[in-house]
Amino acid sequence: MSKNEELFERAKRVIPGGVNSPVRAFGSVGGTPAFMAEGRGAKIYDADGSEYIDCMSSWGPLILGHRHPAVEAAVQAALAHGSTFGAPTAAEVELAERVCERVPSVDLVRLTNSGTEACMSAIRLARGFTGRDRLVKFTGCYHGHADSFLIQAGSGSLTFGVPSSPGVPSPLAELTLTAAFNDLDAVRQLFAQHHSEIAAVIVEPIAGNMGAVPPEPGFLQGLRQLCTDNGALLIFDEVITGFRVARGGVQDLYDLDPDITTLGKVLGGGLPLAAFGGRREVFASLAPEGPVYQAGTLSGNPLATAAGIATLDALGSADVYAELEAKGAYLEKRIREAMARVDLPLCYQRVGSLATLFFVEGPVRNLDSLATVQTELYGKFFHALLKRGVAFPPSQYELFFVSLAHEEADLDRVGDAVAEALVECASSAS
Repeated sequence: MSKNEELFERAKRVIPGGVNSPVRAFGSVGGTPAFMAEGRGAKIYDADGSEYIDCMSSWGPLILGHRHPAVEAAVQAALAHGSTFGAPTAAEVELAERVCERVPSVDLVRLTNSGTEACMSAIRLARGFTGRDRLVKFTGCYHGHADSFLIQAGSGSLTFGVPSSPGVPSPLAELTLTAAFNDLDAVRQLFAQHHSEIAAVIVEPIAGNMGAVPPEPGFLQGLRQLCTDNGALLIFDEVITGFRVARGGVQDLYDLDPDITTLGKVLGGGLPLAAFGGRREVFASLAPEGPVYQAGTLSGNPLATAAGIATLDALGSADVYAELEAKGAYLEKRIREAMARVDLPLCYQRVGSLATLFFVEGPVRNLDSLATVQTELYGKFFHALLKRGVAFPPSQYELFFVSLAHEEADLDRVGDAVAEALVECASSAS
């Protein structure tokens, strides 16, 4: 028995399903999950010592790669002074200042520990500020596992075929209205029916939890106008895209100002840290300044804020994002060349350094586009890559990422592995 198999057997005895986040269980691709032991740069190493080119980047945070020297040094320096105080620190202020400077719509920001916390708190703030209860979200978009969001969610819940979770009270679920991503008319209809009841529209401005699905021209602008016209708040969930697709996130790319923005992943540089921020008028309602309560013992802890500051400082110039775009384009070129050699239903979608190879005819514009996606074929593709030393996400509905640590040789290795894996999949499908 391999060390990975041994660890999984042990884990299943003490952890539900053997994992602490469902998609890690390889439920949709089969097999035993690899237990990671080390990461360096663009590579990760499992408990059996196998090396992989890492295209997951811990689901997005590691835009600089594993163990970036500046991040590692910052965390070690912070730890020398203490891991947590439960009191304000200078680093919290410094990180908040960087967020407010880089994200166009953010006047004030509150740090949290996870994207789920940030999105949950953003909704509570929106409801408290507007005095309304209803929420609009989009099918296939995932905003964490708070009750209000587990209604036709994406990512892990899609992987396991559970669009709504048991344990979510029906009266609460009824307050969440859903529409298809990129379908502005559907949102117009919801506002026509509930215009005085909708507190907020929350959206991944580039959907990432049903794979990479960019907004169609006018979609985000239309949401902005609908919210403004109806007195609702627009919330951009940039937990994945914040500081990933541009210096100021998606809103920087498209010159848009949501009322509230949620951030995570890259913000923490690989440590547990997230945030929600936005207009000063809205955030005046947040405790202790206002009546809407939110708190967290470890929010803004010194280790995470140190990692976040070091990461954002390393991402300070436009040249960095030009480099990420060039790396993303290079890998796309290699993968499209591989796609052209096989007769399979495939669609490649990318924005900057995040992408998805869908096993379905494209384009993918929302969850409905994935009705015939071949998840079984993706599972074969995933394992074909893994045995060639390339780690892609163990789910068709997740993104893969290029980091600044990926060198051209790494991307060539990924491109070669994808080409061979697709040929293997085509042979099994014929």
